Amino acid sequence: MVTNEITPVLSYSYMSVLVPIFLLTDYLRYKPVLILQSLSHVAIWILLLFGTTVLQMQFMEFFYGITMAARVAYSSYIFTLVTPKSYQKVASYSRSSVLLGVFVSSVLGQLFITLANMPFCTLNYISLGCVIFAFTLTLFLKRPKRTMFFNQKVPQANGSVMYEVDAIEPTSVALVDQKIKARRKWDWRETALVKMIMELKNTVRSPRLKLWSLWWVFNSTGYYLVVYYVQILWDNIYPSRENRGVYNGGVDAVATLLGAIASFSAGHVTLRWSLWAELVIFVVTALQASLLFLMNTTSNIWVCYVGFVLFRSSHQLLVPIAIFQIATSLSKELCALVFGINTFLATILKTIITLIIADKRGLGLHVNNQFFFYIGYFSLLAVIYLGRGLYVFGTYYRENKGRGSQNPEQAECPAAEPDRMEDEIQATCPKA
Repeated sequence: MVTNEITPVLSYSYMSVLVPIFLLTDYLRYKPVLILQSLSHVAIWILLLFGTTVLQMQFMEFFYGITMAARVAYSSYIFTLVTPKSYQKVASYSRSSVLLGVFVSSVLGQLFITLANMPFCTLNYISLGCVIFAFTLTLFLKRPKRTMFFNQKVPQANGSVMYEVDAIEPTSVALVDQKIKARRKWDWRETALVKMIMELKNTVRSPRLKLWSLWWVFNSTGYYLVVYYVQILWDNIYPSRENRGVYNGGVDAVATLLGAIASFSAGHVTLRWSLWAELVIFVVTALQASLLFLMNTTSNIWVCYVGFVLFRSSHQLLVPIAIFQIATSLSKELCALVFGINTFLATILKTIITLIIADKRGLGLHVNNQFFFYIGYFSLLAVIYLGRGLYVFGTYYRENKGRGSQNPEQAECPAAEPDRMEDEIQATCPKA
């Protein structure tokens, strides 16, 4: 019932609210959406504590979908409060705080269960108190005046800025009337979002952008499906109701910590990504498929734990690389739009897969059969990445063999054409 009736609601909820929340976040200037996210967190734990029916648990998953979709509000909000030169530090601090929160909560939860023999219900009461405190903090957050799409400012001659609605100078009554009438003629092609989509068309030809965007869509889909259902797999191998020595919280803590280390290490990797990207992705994806096979066929919970920790860490290793490869070629506004589109496409794919294999209205597969599907999914992706990687490397080798005297370290990869691609991006899409 949990696998086929309750958990699938999360994917449906996330998909249905992602786009409205993405637009409302910018239009309402972040704070109202942050408050909504905090209220959804409170609703989740109230339903966990007092809900007893399947419908109530489905509502709990619905609110969970809202909190996940509203993460974009927090991610965008912090950048509105600082200058661009502080973006890197702020991004580092915010990511570190999230990972630290997950790590501390997982460790404390595991200690309370293992050493203090605390009931799970008591942990939920503690969590409810924490999210209520977090909701109180959101009420005191500063509401920014500028946003990326809807609340942009217009520069004046003296260097100051003001909102577009205030940019009309009342030099004469006739001039004001003309500008008001002109402003009333709304043209959808002049909206900020449409302009950015049209500008984005000039950059989608970039092989680097295509590769890492596709990786983001397909691999994150499989990754989050595994994360959603791995707890059910663990309970199937080692039922928590029959055994007190359950270490799910500790495993989450270790996976989070190693994921943070992998993300940090990825920032120091120097590699010619235009040539080796597909082959690196192949190695990581093949490793993930192998780890999923190990997790799904073992009867030892500790082997399954280790497999999940390595699976999650391997994904986190490529996430910052993908972010860097996408973001360095785009302006700040287009970067936000591209990540929003990638996330939305991944959510649609995740929802379709959930509806087909997990939902009771589809195949309604048992959790072990679902994981066999995920094994095949990652294996297929690995084969595709291997084929593309061999093609890129083979083309590079043939071109350099034909040139003969050219230095291989300076040769251009014809399949990716990074230099020409970067020149095109810089000409059509200047950095913010």
